[in-house]
Amino acid sequence: MPLTADQHEQVADQLKKFASDLNLSDDHKDKLRGFLEQAKEKVQAYRTANPNASNADIVRAVASHHDELRARLVNFLTPEQLTKWDAAVKNAKEFLGEKLAA
Repeated sequence: MPLTADQHEQVADQLKKFASDLNLSDDHKDKLRGFLEQAKEKVQAYRTANPNASNADIVRAVASHHDELRARLVNFLTPEQLTKWDAAVKNAKEFLGEKLAA
């Protein structure tokens, strides 16, 4: 089930807050954007290869790449930024979990 317009807005607001909370440099923003674009490409490839995949299947596919992304982030985020990142990921999982359960 796709996100509603209100849920899209909530996600966008949280991403803006998250970016602000991390206090990333422009270089870090560029790196993170690149990592997220690569992740998006993987999701698109998964959807193409699995056109009948449910949202739950897609969330599991995304989660399978979480460790890879975090390993990249360890190379340039501070420990404080990583803590904030981990908290934001946890909140996102809770939000998506609730959405998928609905």
